[in-house]
This record gives sequence, structure tokens and C-alpha cells, in this order.
Amino acid sequence: MFGECHAHIIMDGINYREAVDIHKNGPDDSVIRMHLKTYRKSGITFVRDGGDALGVSRRARELAAEYGIDYRTPVFAIHKEGHYGSIVGKGFTTMKEFHQRVLEAGKEGADFIKIMTTGLLDFTNHGNITGEPLKADEVKEMVHIAHEEGFAVMSHTNGAYGVRAALQAGVDSLEHGNYMDEESLCMLAESHTVWVPTLVTVRNLLGCGRYDDQVLIPIMESGEENIKKAYEKGASVALGSDAGAYMVPHGRGIEDEYHAFTEILGEKPEVTEWLNEGEKKIKSRFCRQ
Repeated sequence: MFGECHAHIIMDGINYREAVDIHKNGPDDSVIRMHLKTYRKSGITFVRDGGDALGVSRRARELAAEYGIDYRTPVFAIHKEGHYGSIVGKGFTTMKEFHQRVLEAGKEGADFIKIMTTGLLDFTNHGNITGEPLKADEVKEMVHIAHEEGFAVMSHTNGAYGVRAALQAGVDSLEHGNYMDEESLCMLAESHTVWVPTLVTVRNLLGCGRYDDQVLIPIMESGEENIKKAYEKGASVALGSDAGAYMVPHGRGIEDEYHAFTEILGEKPEVTEWLNEGEKKIKSRFCRQ
């Protein structure tokens, strides 16, 4: 069974606000244990969390060994104030403050650093990303600071510009990566970065009624085309479902993600080995050096 290379144990796949409210007075062990049991039942023994602002993923890591799970977390993600990211972490305004956030994460036991460099998919304007992406020089300095402190960097990034900036900066993993163009795909293939596409965050919305399927289908088709190109170019890719996101349950999310890949590329040993290699890179890099 594959590991889950992108999850948020603070979320429940149903209602974000209600899920977060459960932990507002401190991490609720009963809920965390419920999710960990689900992972164990699904045969998942590796989980890399994307962090949160309430210490839930940090507590999950403390409990995970009881369930035979290797759990990694950045504790919280780091975003620039005024840009997307407060949903999963803490902000900064200057690079000095960013450095302090990195040190703070380290003191709290972070296994790696997660940064937020762009917004989300804009479901009302195909091909667009919400908000303004961070400037390339900012991303480069953020990654440099985290690397200097001995951390690998997980980067929430969408859009061709954002992806190019993240790859130029040397991020260790690229999360989501929607709407990559030919240049950014070539850069990905030539880099050491592992791409974690989280395809089911869109695919699992089909038919649920939150968005019109005719809005979702072009996004899916774009993602499928880029998966094919990444495979052909030999880029490093690993499975992560963004488990906990809406319609992406813990445990089942990674199964859905694998099925998405086999629908796109075929269920063949070469694809499985390709994805296993990507996961091995995630496991070896995303721990404090």
C-alpha cells in the first residue's frame, strides 16, 4: 500500500469549520485516534501532514507510533500576510519574521517546513489562481532560509508562474501544481523536486453539487494531460490526496488518488514503480537533517 504524502488530520473531508472547531481548545485525541485507526485499517503506514495552526498534526505524530504509522509534519504552514495560507498555519511580513517562523517550527519539532506561495484554483475562471503569487525572489529567499536551517521544503503552489518560481528556488516537493505549462513541466523533470498533484481534490467533486461538473471537467483534463507529460519526461511524482479536504476522506483518499493515476496512465508495473520511487524520495528527504 502506498503512503499518504499529503494529508491534513485536522480536517474531516466533510465540513472544515466544524472539524477545526473540535480542536479550538486543544487537539482532541479521540478524533485524531479515529483518523489514525482509519489509516491503519487501510494499511497506510506513512503519512505526511500539511500542517495546521492548532497543533493537531503535531499531536497526531505523537500518537501515530501506537498505530504503526510513520507520521511527519511541518507543525504549521507558513504564509505571507495578505496571501492565502492562514487556514493551515501562521503568517509573516518580512524575511526576518519568516526566519523566526522557521525557528519556531523547529522548536516545536517540525520535520520539514511548508510554505504557501500561491492561492487556490479559481473555479469561476478556468486557468486562473486566486490571489497574487509570491514573487520569485521572495520564494527563493524563503527556501534558502529553510534549507540553511536544515529543513526540506514542501510548497503549496499552483499556476505556471508559481511553479517556475518554486522550482527555481529549489523546493523539495511541489503540492498541487495545477496549470503547469510546457516550460514548468520541463523544469520539473530536470529538477530534484517531487510533485504531489492531489488530483482527487477536484475529481472527487464530480457530481457532488458544490460546483457544476462542466467547471470541473476542464480542470481535470488539464491535470490529466500534465500527469501524462510528467510521466513521459521522467519527473518525480508521489501520491498524496490532500486527505481531509472536502470529499477526500482519510484512508480512502490515497486509494482514490492511485486509481486516478491508473485511469490516466494505465494499471501497469512501470507506473507503480514510478510512484513508489517518488514516495521513497519524500520519505528520505522530509525529516529534520
